[in-house]
Amino acid sequence: MTIIITVLAYFAILFGISHLTSRKANNDTFYRANRRAPWYMVAFGMIGASISGITFVSVPGMVLTSQMTYLQMCLGFIVGYLVIAFVLLPLYYRLNLTSIYTYLGQRLGVRSYKTGASFFLLSKMTGAAVRFYVICIILQQFVFDPAGIPFAANVIVMVALIWLYTRRGGIGTLVFTDSFQTLCLFTALIMIILSVISQLNLSVNEAVSAIANSEMSRIFVFDDWLSPHHFVKQFLSGAFIAIVMTGLDQDMMQKNLTCKTLRDAQKDMCTYGVAFVPANLLFLALGVLLTMVLDSGLKGDEMLPTFIQGSADSSLLTLLFTIGIVAASFSSADSALTSLTTCYCVDIRRQPDNEELRKKVHIAMCLFFVLFILLFRQVNSTSLIDAIYILASYTYGPLLGLFVFGLFTKKQPNDTVVPYICIVSPLLCYFLDLTAQHFLGYRFGYELLMLNGLLTFAGLWASSLRN
Repeated sequence: MTIIITVLAYFAILFGISHLTSRKANNDTFYRANRRAPWYMVAFGMIGASISGITFVSVPGMVLTSQMTYLQMCLGFIVGYLVIAFVLLPLYYRLNLTSIYTYLGQRLGVRSYKTGASFFLLSKMTGAAVRFYVICIILQQFVFDPAGIPFAANVIVMVALIWLYTRRGGIGTLVFTDSFQTLCLFTALIMIILSVISQLNLSVNEAVSAIANSEMSRIFVFDDWLSPHHFVKQFLSGAFIAIVMTGLDQDMMQKNLTCKTLRDAQKDMCTYGVAFVPANLLFLALGVLLTMVLDSGLKGDEMLPTFIQGSADSSLLTLLFTIGIVAASFSSADSALTSLTTCYCVDIRRQPDNEELRKKVHIAMCLFFVLFILLFRQVNSTSLIDAIYILASYTYGPLLGLFVFGLFTKKQPNDTVVPYICIVSPLLCYFLDLTAQHFLGYRFGYELLMLNGLLTFAGLWASSLRN
């Protein structure tokens, strides 16, 4: 009952923020927050939106299989965010874009434009469904199962709540709700870390030393080129993943395009990029501490929930855990639904001023969101955070190829064949991955994203020669 009351109070605050920020809202408020958002609030809110419920559950558990090597990728993120700040953002602001995929239409052609937008719709819908799946599973375990409520009803209720507080203000509301949710997320995370330290009977300084001396705290891998955790692979993958999943992602860039000026947007992006490393370091540190408390034999995603359930302070920790998970998951899911609505109305239907269409599309996106979550529950069989990046490698790769070709060449591809190139490239990547596993015993990691983008770029280049 305490959890239910807390979650209801949490949503009451979100609805209050929505009410204050959505008065006199119009389409420009929904899509761009009237270009009046404070850059520091955008940056702070983006941290929570990027972290999501998957980070809360899966990143601490990553220390079991890869120690702290995930930080190598986070360091690569910083390079990617610098590219976004000083290469992509100036382009987007110069063209005064609402949707970043409009650039593809101006540079490459209509079919390239629609292809890029369609790949985003698929990528974001699947990725956001994976992320939100976490919160639904956790709430099912702690709240809905004891009440005898089925999982499908759980999902429908959660998505309906998101629709209620975003339906009017859109991104204008999310700038403020994301900041509140990020604050809740890190408050819960720090309180959980302090609870684990207390159960270990350590001081904070002793806990820091214990983490540093643990065999789980290895960050850098330079000695094994075949390892998927080698520094060069992780660092470069991190840079490209940041560029693609932030700089070429309407969801994340829509928030940056709410800033008043390009300079504000650049400050927002640089601040956010640097903050991402210590944020993930906290999650990995929690994972190392959990290995000192829990018995071996658990899967990574099971570590934190197992600790919560078995703790002497189970009630308090369950409450903190629920707040953290809800805050992390909703801050990513609400902006995903808003960006999906924006992309469909602006890019696919090309009716950005049609308010009636926007309202209908927003509802439709919520319904598709529910469907994808239920489908993912049936087919998922891998680590949740790996599932997101695997999906991203196949669906974001063509976006990477399209934007790189448009930005760094002056050639014009054959617009008619662009959709086929963008479909064939991920299929070739899948075939190459299977071949490498069978004949070489090598499995592609996150570098698959770079290969996918390269194949798309090569196809566009070949079509431009024939054109």
